[in-house]
Amino acid sequence: MKASRRTFLKTVGGIGLFSIVPRNVLGGNGFVAPSDQLTKGIIGVGGIGRSSYHFTSSKECRLVSVCDVDNNHLQSAVKAAKERFGEDVKAYHDFRELITDPNVDVVHIATPPHWHAIMAIEAAKAGKDIWCEKPMTRTIGEGKRVVEAMKRYNRVFRLNTWFRFTDTFYGLGTTVEPLKKLVASGMLGWPLKVVVSGSTGFTWKFFWVGKENLQPQPVPKELDYDMWLGPAPFKPYNQHRTHQTFRGYWDYDGGGLTDMGQHYLDPVQYILGKDNTSPVKIEIDAPQQHPDAVGIWRKITYTYEDGCQIVLEGEGFESSPDTAYIEGPKGKVYKGFRCTIPDVMNKLAELPDPEPQNTDFIDCIRTRKKFALNEMNGHRSCTLVNLGAVGLRLNRSVLHFDPVKQTFIGDDVANMMIDQPMRGNWKV
Repeated sequence: MKASRRTFLKTVGGIGLFSIVPRNVLGGNGFVAPSDQLTKGIIGVGGIGRSSYHFTSSKECRLVSVCDVDNNHLQSAVKAAKERFGEDVKAYHDFRELITDPNVDVVHIATPPHWHAIMAIEAAKAGKDIWCEKPMTRTIGEGKRVVEAMKRYNRVFRLNTWFRFTDTFYGLGTTVEPLKKLVASGMLGWPLKVVVSGSTGFTWKFFWVGKENLQPQPVPKELDYDMWLGPAPFKPYNQHRTHQTFRGYWDYDGGGLTDMGQHYLDPVQYILGKDNTSPVKIEIDAPQQHPDAVGIWRKITYTYEDGCQIVLEGEGFESSPDTAYIEGPKGKVYKGFRCTIPDVMNKLAELPDPEPQNTDFIDCIRTRKKFALNEMNGHRSCTLVNLGAVGLRLNRSVLHFDPVKQTFIGDDVANMMIDQPMRGNWKV
């Protein structure tokens, strides 16, 4: 009798148990045999994990399990999987049971960010490949640990934000590719300044702020609040802390800056060629932040060693509609991809395209190639938002950062924010 793919994997020992055999070995010619089908489990099915883009099941990657600490979310996901895909998925309350399930190849982490690092690292230890929502991690230190774990356990990691790939970017009326070519050509000169604001196509969702002095409420019977908190400090339950509004509290996220910031800063990092480094100076203009609830900020400026800058304009600090998105000593680019360089599109057409990116996650798993937005460059773009979050929380006007050591210079208190303590026995 012909052995199934999973039977074969189980016979080759501990590491082989969790390995993915390349398509050219088991399928070939693009054919996906049933025994070669990948499987996935989703952790967190109350929000983004249940969206039409993520809650999927296909011939190449079948949904086999879901996990949530809210029983209402969990049962709703089980029902949806049956109705939409005809799948009888396993339901887990504890994520550790999902990631150690031998029937799961890929773990999709769609929880609040304070869980991302722990789950990604534990999934890597269990031999799983990982699809993680943004922001990649809640702290800089957690990001460093994720990078180390993916290398140690040889896992494929995908961070979920698409603007550096194919989506139309900001209000510029173009994908990232022409911007990347323009910057690389040197036609704009160097160094460059990028301004991210409402005027250049994005506002920072300032309604994602917290409420001060929350009053304790009874924990709903369907929610395991202690497990929802996990590594976060204990705070009495209030509905506003959890589910769709958790972004407004420092213990779990960092408002629109950290939750949406990586969507819009990661492509800037790519355009500027900063995938392997970080800014050396962070300047912050913001009111004093509450220790628990995320507040607003006016302006954050990141400066790199070569003089390039990224300027984030927040609430009450709107530049004029004539502000350039990218500005260099030789030229400027505005919304709608208006450029001061004459005949710029014809000039760009004559230049080579940027190096192709691996954007097929399933193929990356099968071939063991790095996904285009992976743990390494994803950590660097996540560091951008976490640098801002540290400055906001500490009420710093200026921070200096060493992008090689990934530590703050001359600021012991800021360095304590790189690796923050976790509650109970949780750790990365």
